[in-house]
Amino acid sequence: MSQTLRLAEQLIALPSVTPNDGGCTALIASHLSPLGFACEVIDLGPDDFKVRNLWAQRPGSSGQVFAFAGHVDVVPTGPLNQWHSDPFTPTHRDGNLYGRGASDMKTSLAAMVVATQEFLALHPEPALGLAFLLTSDEEGPALDGTVRICEMLAKRKQTPDFCIVGEPTSVHKTGDMIKNGRRGSLSGKLTVLGIQGHIAYPQLADNPVHRAAPALAELASTLWDTGNAFFPPTSWQISNVHAGTGATNVIPGEMIIDFNFRFCTASNAESLQQRVHQILDRHGLKYRLEWTLGGLPFLTTPGSLVTVVQEAILLETGMQTELSTTGGTSDGRFIAQTCPQVIELGPPNASIHKIDEHLAVVDIEPLKNIYRQVLVALNQQCLRSHQANTLP
Repeated sequence: MSQTLRLAEQLIALPSVTPNDGGCTALIASHLSPLGFACEVIDLGPDDFKVRNLWAQRPGSSGQVFAFAGHVDVVPTGPLNQWHSDPFTPTHRDGNLYGRGASDMKTSLAAMVVATQEFLALHPEPALGLAFLLTSDEEGPALDGTVRICEMLAKRKQTPDFCIVGEPTSVHKTGDMIKNGRRGSLSGKLTVLGIQGHIAYPQLADNPVHRAAPALAELASTLWDTGNAFFPPTSWQISNVHAGTGATNVIPGEMIIDFNFRFCTASNAESLQQRVHQILDRHGLKYRLEWTLGGLPFLTTPGSLVTVVQEAILLETGMQTELSTTGGTSDGRFIAQTCPQVIELGPPNASIHKIDEHLAVVDIEPLKNIYRQVLVALNQQCLRSHQANTLP
């Protein structure tokens, strides 16, 4: 059994349903401390939802810092009787490793740790500074995890220059897809106001469903932007609609619509909000609208980190990786606000959040090797840059 697989199994065996870390943070810190990392455990949030975070750092001679980032928490298991093996007992069947977190994302964490160990064995005094930013609140509200640590690091002026987030980004095989950006998320709760009344006397009422329908149709058909070379166009989708008392003879007094924008870097939250209000006002609606900005979009354009990751994947797997910005949000949205180059790279994601979550064992070592090769290549970059800057 490889070191990566053994550590992945140890992490899976620790129940860490968000926000509980289940002891994962201490286990990872126990591997990093002997490597010279200063490990800082930071507990944040209310007593009934305490979040455990880890910031571990090891300085390099160049001043540039690379960070591995990720989360130790997992989503709930769902009905235990539907699992073919205990979700927190790592199990092997048909060449797969089964267990909650096998793909999202305890195997990535194990690969990061072992890759770092192997890198430091080759380069005990690297030019590249190393760091780990881990949280137990990525699968939850994400209020007291990575976002708070990033704010802390910005105040300390300790923000990394490069970052890989270990989200499961691959489709069929490890390395076939990486995320070099993500769309932003902007949600709205729209309450359209009317006048409740008897359905047989519509002249004495004002039906908010009828009032809202033309505006909703316009919102649904609006072209918000055309996207760009890295992102598809911004989308607007309704997720929930509610009106009425449940009685069939009552015109409702209000209608509530939940909607969401997944928006790219061709738009911003302020312009989208303004355009929505313009449409609602033009249709003469009486309404309340509450906004929630779930995350800003981010994009790492092809450059030093993207190139290094692409070359590492090609070297290990022979594949030309695909750059993508699809999918939901991740903690990369917080890191990218202060770190100029952020990439997400992890194993295949077909079974994440599902019953019987699993990962092919053959996908594990290549991930570790890719991570290690990225460290080697970035260290060479930093060494060359540092030497060039210190020449007389």
